[in-house]
Amino acid sequence: MGAAALLASTGAATLPSLAQDPIGASFVENFDKLDRSRWYISDGWSNGDHQNCVWSKNQVSVANGVLKLGFAKQTLKDRNHVCGEIQTNARFGYGTFEVRMKAVAGSGLNTGFFTYIGPTHGQPHDEIDFEVLGKDPSKVQLNQYVNAKSVGSAALVDVPGGAAKGFHDYAFVWEKERIRWYVDGKLVGEATDPAKIPSHPSKIYMSLWGSDILKSWMGAFVEPAGPVAAEIERVAYTAPGDACQFPESVACKLK
Repeated sequence: MGAAALLASTGAATLPSLAQDPIGASFVENFDKLDRSRWYISDGWSNGDHQNCVWSKNQVSVANGVLKLGFAKQTLKDRNHVCGEIQTNARFGYGTFEVRMKAVAGSGLNTGFFTYIGPTHGQPHDEIDFEVLGKDPSKVQLNQYVNAKSVGSAALVDVPGGAAKGFHDYAFVWEKERIRWYVDGKLVGEATDPAKIPSHPSKIYMSLWGSDILKSWMGAFVEPAGPVAAEIERVAYTAPGDACQFPESVACKLK
């Protein structure tokens, strides 16, 4: 279960959404700056009792072409930690979603790249996930939700060299009747049952968060020795039919 799925189950809000968010076009974000017309910084709340940190804008920074999403010990509101998340202002439909990131190791921590839409946006809960569970960052978990139900396999697939030891490329291609997940350009997962494919345009999220209570999934929380941060070098969305936007993009070799 992803952070957004837990958010939907608790009814917590991520963002006071417009009645009709714009539908986004193809883009590549290299984080020369944090473009606030594209990105919204989550700040001042948590997604539910499962989360041991409060989203804080101070845990989101951009420098030298790298976005950092932090996690640190700091009392804020009713939690003992702060953490970082950004999400797009726009929603995105079918297409290719890609991120180049370095995740965080540590039991009880979760580094995520996913699409989500739900009741807080006036829509059914749909979601497509990449999540690195810090208890074993040698792997990344794949999953999807349709109408608030986990309909994926929650498969764990290998990340060559480890998701927390270097930057890796994660991509999923979302089509009406299929999802394909890729790690470093290699196909690692596929969903082909149309009943198990999300259908509502969704926002793109990246986050780092922790939990004291989701031990069976994320492992027992272990306090990091100091502040830690996930690092993201690139995020991209390529709409169906558009040209691929950078040489490493899986959109360059899709059929």
